[in-house]
Amino acid sequence: MTQRWTAGLNWSDVTPRSVFLNRRALILGAGALAVAGPAAAKIMAKPSAYSTDAPPNSYEDVTGYNNYYEFGTGKEDPAANAGTLTTSPWSVKIDGQVDRPGDYGLEDILAKASLEERIYRFRCVEGWSMVVPWIGFSLGDLLARAGVRAGAKYVGFETLMRPEEMPGQAYPILNWPYREGLRLDEAMHPLTILASGLYGEALPNQNGAPLRLVVPWKYGFKSIKSIVRITLTETQPPTSWNMQNPSEYGFYSNVNPEVDHPRWSQATERPLGGGLFGGRVETQPFNGYGEDVAALYAGQDLAVDF
Repeated sequence: MTQRWTAGLNWSDVTPRSVFLNRRALILGAGALAVAGPAAAKIMAKPSAYSTDAPPNSYEDVTGYNNYYEFGTGKEDPAANAGTLTTSPWSVKIDGQVDRPGDYGLEDILAKASLEERIYRFRCVEGWSMVVPWIGFSLGDLLARAGVRAGAKYVGFETLMRPEEMPGQAYPILNWPYREGLRLDEAMHPLTILASGLYGEALPNQNGAPLRLVVPWKYGFKSIKSIVRITLTETQPPTSWNMQNPSEYGFYSNVNPEVDHPRWSQATERPLGGGLFGGRVETQPFNGYGEDVAALYAGQDLAVDF
């Protein structure tokens, strides 16, 4: 269902409404769907009932301030360095507990996907947040296409490993390639998408081109970028930040204001684009999506399963 909450932003801090609506007019039309190649300038999609009502951050915020350690540890490094990445041709290997394993070409994936514009709130573990107009499709649809076997309980993901184009991989910041994972019911949840664009355009390299995960009720590092492999497993897959420091980064990583990071509080956050006098706001459980996803964790102690 549509999420109803505010992001603590002023209209002066985001893309002008008229500009955004003009951009949307290029991609939204009578529910019709069309798919362009990964290098195309525009992507057509239908609006999604799952979108938040909060105004999106500016294109500059969304594309110029993010984490992508394969291109550097600074928030501006990905935008500065990701131009080296080659994103076409691209395929995703789907294997493990599936009926139809294989290498799925990106253009074929997108041609058979129901693309939607989903305006999601995005919360990072460092304490900042933004609202992003993603273009994407349900991860569950792709998994169903591959055929989920009865023994599958988890879904693991891997990012591209290409140090000649991703200079951050030359440094042992993490055990490369980057890995993430979800429980199967999380992966199949309708809020979970694979994004191939934002603001009606193909996904920029620094945001995880050409295909990335978006799980809006979890901290941002769960939304793995530049995916080349999806593996369905019976056991919980390893995840990069949990491998690096399990006391700080749990497998679930649900946004939870009551569970602090060991080095800082998660009770409040700083919305990007708040202007000179923009302040911090209270963090919402499950990033504001609790009505949709809290039932997934019934009976779990989320202070333990953090």
